[in-house]
Amino acid sequence: MEKQNTLDYINQMFPTEASLSGVEPLMQKIHSEIRRVDAEILTAVRQQSNSGTKAREDLAAATSAVQELMNKIREIKTKAEQSETMVQEICRDIKKLDFAKKHITTTITALHRLTMLVSAVEQLQVMASKRHYKEAAAQLEAVNQLCSHFEAYRDIPKITELREKFKSIKQVLKSHVFSDFSSLGTGKETEESNLLQQLSDASLVVDALEPSVREELVKIFCNRELTSYQQIFEGAELAKLDKTERRYAWIKRRLRTNEEIWKIFPRSWHVDYLLCIQFCKLTRSQLVEILVSMKEKPDVATLLTALQRTLEFEEELAEKFGGGTRSKDAVDDNEETEMSGNKSQTVSDIRKKYEKKLAAHDGSQHEELHGEKDASVPGAGFNFRGIISSCFEPHLSVYIELEEKTLMDSLEKEMLEETWEIEEGSQTNILSSSIKVFVIIRRSLKRCSALTRNQTLFNLFKVFQKVLKAYATKLFARLPKGGTGIVAAATGIEGQIKTSDKDERVICYIVNTAEYCHKTCGELADNVSKLIDAQFVDGVDMSEVQDEFSAVITKSLITLVHGIETKFDSEMAAMSRVPWSTLESVGDQSDYVNGINLILTSSIPVLGSLLSPIYFQFFLDKLASSLGPRFYHNIFKCKQLSETGAQQMLLDTQAVKTILLEIPSLGKQTAGAASYSKFVSREMSKAEALLKVILSPIDSVADTYCALLPEGTLTEFQRLLELKGLKKADQQSILDDFNKRGSGISQPTIMASSVVTSTPNTSIAPTITNAASSPGAIISREDVLTRAAALGRGAATTGFKRFLALTEAAKDRKDGPFRKLFNG
Repeated sequence: MEKQNTLDYINQMFPTEASLSGVEPLMQKIHSEIRRVDAEILTAVRQQSNSGTKAREDLAAATSAVQELMNKIREIKTKAEQSETMVQEICRDIKKLDFAKKHITTTITALHRLTMLVSAVEQLQVMASKRHYKEAAAQLEAVNQLCSHFEAYRDIPKITELREKFKSIKQVLKSHVFSDFSSLGTGKETEESNLLQQLSDASLVVDALEPSVREELVKIFCNRELTSYQQIFEGAELAKLDKTERRYAWIKRRLRTNEEIWKIFPRSWHVDYLLCIQFCKLTRSQLVEILVSMKEKPDVATLLTALQRTLEFEEELAEKFGGGTRSKDAVDDNEETEMSGNKSQTVSDIRKKYEKKLAAHDGSQHEELHGEKDASVPGAGFNFRGIISSCFEPHLSVYIELEEKTLMDSLEKEMLEETWEIEEGSQTNILSSSIKVFVIIRRSLKRCSALTRNQTLFNLFKVFQKVLKAYATKLFARLPKGGTGIVAAATGIEGQIKTSDKDERVICYIVNTAEYCHKTCGELADNVSKLIDAQFVDGVDMSEVQDEFSAVITKSLITLVHGIETKFDSEMAAMSRVPWSTLESVGDQSDYVNGINLILTSSIPVLGSLLSPIYFQFFLDKLASSLGPRFYHNIFKCKQLSETGAQQMLLDTQAVKTILLEIPSLGKQTAGAASYSKFVSREMSKAEALLKVILSPIDSVADTYCALLPEGTLTEFQRLLELKGLKKADQQSILDDFNKRGSGISQPTIMASSVVTSTPNTSIAPTITNAASSPGAIISREDVLTRAAALGRGAATTGFKRFLALTEAAKDRKDGPFRKLFNG
C-alpha cells in the first residue's frame, strides 16, 4: 500500500486488546510470505547465471560462422577472376574478326555507292546536255543524296574529281534553265507549244539546285517584268501624280494576263508576291521623286485621290498575300447621313455611334520599307500597308489646311444658323450647333484616319483643338454684356448686365452645351489616342480645350447672377425711396419685397429646370453671397428710420429671407438646400441684427451694436446713428464712448458663427466682455440671447403689435428683464 503509515496500519489491524490474539497467526503468515519470496529470488539468480553462459556460447558460434562466410566469399572472387581471364582469351580473336567484318562491309557499301555516284554523274551530264529537265531534276536529288555520304572523303582525289564534275554539271544546268526562262514573256510560249512544259520541268531543276539559284532566277524575272513598267511610267506623260491609279491598273492587269502562264512556277516560289514587293518599292521611289520635284504645292484633290487609290491597292495586296483584314473603323455613309439629319437624337445615341466609329484600331505599325526582311513567304513579316502610301505623309500639309478651312467655315455657318433655342421635342438642353460641330469633326476624323494615322492625323487633332476653342469663344461672345462707355458710366449702369427671360434661357443652354463639349472633348481625345500611332499618343491631350469650356461655364453662371442682380436694382432703389421716417404703422410686406418675390418666382423655376443640380447649386451660392450683403448695405442708403420704419423694414427683411430660402423649392432642386439655407440665414441675419440695433434704446445702442455686429466699423456705426435720427451733437458722446471701446479696451469678441438669427437650428455661443465696465455692467451671454430672441420673435412670430407692447412696457418699467436688456 502506497503512502500507508505503519502505525495506522497496525492500529487498523488491531484496534482493541482483544484483537491482539491474532498477532501470532499474522506473524506466521508474514514469515511464510518472506520464505516464499526468498525462494523466488534464489531461483531467478540461478536462471540468470545459466543464461549468461549460454549467451557466451552463442556469440562464439556466430563469430565462427562469419569467419567461414568470409573465406567462401574470398574463394568465389578468386574463381570469378579466373573465369574472366579465360573469357577474354577466348573472345580476343572473335573481336578482331568482328572489326574486320565491319570494315569490309563499310568498304563494300562505299564502293557500291561510289559506283552509283559515278554512274549518276555520267547520266546527269547526258541529261543536262540534252535538257531533259524532268529526269535531270530527279537525278540531281539522287546525286545530292549520294554526295552527302562522301562528305568524310572530301580529300580523296577521286571524290574531289567527282564533286568538281558535279559542280560543273550544275552550272551547265543553271545556264540552260536561265536561258530557257529568258524566253518567257517574249511570245515564244505561243509559238512553241512545249515551251511551257519544258519550263515547268526546268522549275523542278531549280528546286533541286541551291536556294540561291531560285532567288536569283525570281529576281531576274521580276526585274525583267518591271523594266517595261519603269520605262512607261518614267516618261513625261505618265510620270504625274494624277496618273497614279494607272500604275496599279498596270500591275493588276499584268498579273491577270499572265496568270495562266505563271502557273509553271511552283506555288512555293510566290513569284507574284515577290513581284508585287518589287513593284511597290519601285513605285514608291518614283512617287517620291514626283512629289519632291513639284514646284508648287500639289492639288489637294489630286493628292488625296492618289493616296486613296494607293491605300486601296495596298489593302488588296494585304488581303491577297497576307490574310489582311480591312479596317473596321470605317462607318457607312448612310449612318453618317442619318446622324447629321436626325437632329432630335439624344446625346447618348450620338456618343454611342461616335464611340463605335472610333473604338476599332488595328494597331499596326508601318515597317521599314528598305530594310532587310524575310519576304520569301507571304505573311513572313512584310507589311504591304504603308509601303507606298507613307511617302505621301510629308506632303499632306495642304490637306490639313483644307480640312481646317472646311471646319472653320462649317463652324461659322452653324453659328449663323444657330437659333439659340432648343428644338421642340428635344430630350436635351444643349444647342444643336454643338452636336453638328462634333459630327463635322467626326467626318473629318473618319476621312483622315482612313488615309493616315501618323503625323498628319496628329496635325488634324491640333486643328480640332483650334476649332473647339473657336466654338468656346463664340459661346462666350453670345453671353449678355454689361453697359460700357461714357453714357453707361454717366448713368451708373456701367458693368451692369441686363438679361431678359430669353437671355436667361440662352445662358442655361450655353452652360449645358459647354458641359457637353467638355465631356465629349475628353472622349474625342481618348478615341484619337486609340487610332493614332503610339509615338503620338502622349501629345493627344484636350485639357486646354476643356479649360476653355470650363471658363465658359463659370462666366455664364456669373453672368446669370449679375443679370438677376441687375433686376434687383429697381427694387433696391424703391427700398431706399420708402419714407421710413414717416411711417405711421407696421403693415404687410412692402412693395419692393413683392417685386423681389416676383423676379425670383419668374426666373428660378426656369433656371432650375434647365440647369443641372451642380450648376444650379453654384448659381444659388453666388446669388446668396451677392443679395445678402447687398441688402445689408442698401439699408445704409435709406434715409432716417423711425421706430415704426425700422420695425417695418425688419418685417421686410424676414420676408426677403423667407423668399430666398424658398428658392431651391422653386427650382425643384433641393439636393443642396441645407448648406444654402445656412448660408442665406447667416447673410440675412446681419441685416436683421442691424435693424435690431436701430430699434435698441439710445443708452445701450453701443453695447447692442458690439454684441450683435462685432465686426462692425466706426463708419457704419456713425451711419447707424444717423438712421436713428440722432443729431450730430447727440452722436458725439456715443461715438466717443464707441471709440474708447475700440482704442483703449479690447473689442468685444464674438465667434463668426454666432451671428444672431431667428432660425431654430442656429446656435449662438458668444462671449462678450467689456473690460472698461464694472463687473456689474458685464453683458452676459444670457442677456444677448434674451435680447436677440425678443427682437427676433417679436417680428417673426408674435407680430409687431406684441413687439410694440413689449417695447412700451420696457420703457415704463424701471426693472424687469426686458428693461434690463435695453439698459444693461
